[in-house]
Amino acid sequence: MTIEISATKRQVQGTGASRRLRKANLVPGIVYGAGEATMIELDHNTLYYALRKEAFHASILSLDMDGKKESVLLRDFQMHPFRQQVQHIDFQRVDAKKKVHIKVPLHFINGEIAPGVKVGGGKITHVLNELDVVCLPSDLPAHIEIDLGSLELGHSVHIADIKLPKGVELAHHHHASDAVATVQVPRGAVEAAADAAAAEAAAAASAAAAPAAAPAAKK
Repeated sequence: MTIEISATKRQVQGTGASRRLRKANLVPGIVYGAGEATMIELDHNTLYYALRKEAFHASILSLDMDGKKESVLLRDFQMHPFRQQVQHIDFQRVDAKKKVHIKVPLHFINGEIAPGVKVGGGKITHVLNELDVVCLPSDLPAHIEIDLGSLELGHSVHIADIKLPKGVELAHHHHASDAVATVQVPRGAVEAAADAAAAEAAAAASAAAAPAAAPAAKK
């Protein structure tokens, strides 16, 4: 399902104009890429709630600008340092025939039945939560699924283990040996076990060092 977002061409530019837009509950933005860059403004609340959705960050969006629709990607946005306010947003036009470089979220499944968790008592750590991929817009996946169902204690899922959707390639900075998720005994449990073992050893040593009880006196 295509996500749509509406915008209007921005007629006035500059810091003062942007400040007035924000006071009017609007967000200044820009659309760049093929052709000329276009200054736009968007409804703040609509945009704010759209940004809270994972798919908005990793999908081809349909931008309706004054009734004319074009395909874009979200490329950047700025938030106010302490208010829940979007300050600015950038979109890039998409050419259906050219590959795009974008981050795709990872969805982890079956972690609760992994042997390292269910039998070994381990805890799964997600080393990566997204991957940089390159693909044509039509091949862009909403997410990439990582099955943790066979993960043993002390083992990891690596980049090399991931089956990518057809037409999707990883960006060059990813390496086959990079860990994506791992399962280890929680540090606190390891420390607790070590403390218990140390206390047991100390008790045993203390008992061995104690003098034997004196024999009962004969009548």
